[in-house]
Amino acid sequence: QLHLVESGGGLVQPGGALTLSCVYSGSTLDYKIIGWHRQAPGKEREGVGCVVTADESQYYIDSVKGRFTISRDNAKTTVSLQMNSLQPEDTAVYYCAVETSGRPIAAFMAGAADYWGQGTQVSVSS
Repeated sequence: QLHLVESGGGLVQPGGALTLSCVYSGSTLDYKIIGWHRQAPGKEREGVGCVVTADESQYYIDSVKGRFTISRDNAKTTVSLQMNSLQPEDTAVYYCAVETSGRPIAAFMAGAADYWGQGTQVSVSS
């Protein structure tokens, strides 16, 4: 079992920045992929980006490339999402997710994860 807790959401003006954090704990720390998804009002949840723990490779959707960065702490118990140049279309509830079953990255980005956090709201508005 893994327990994920996100924090850091809030209201920011367009062009601003926020850093989300996800602290994870539990008996199963041998996860394969960890990353972030988001769900905007009236839209389906989408993968934002992820890290493959085997080689620390990172993947992002096109709309956030160059603006969002995922990082993990040395103890590998916290994963952060640094978001720069935020736009109104980034408004969503952001979820931390972990994949432990060895699914492909594409499956994770499509929403196939084994553990989810409760989500944190990010609102971008002037």
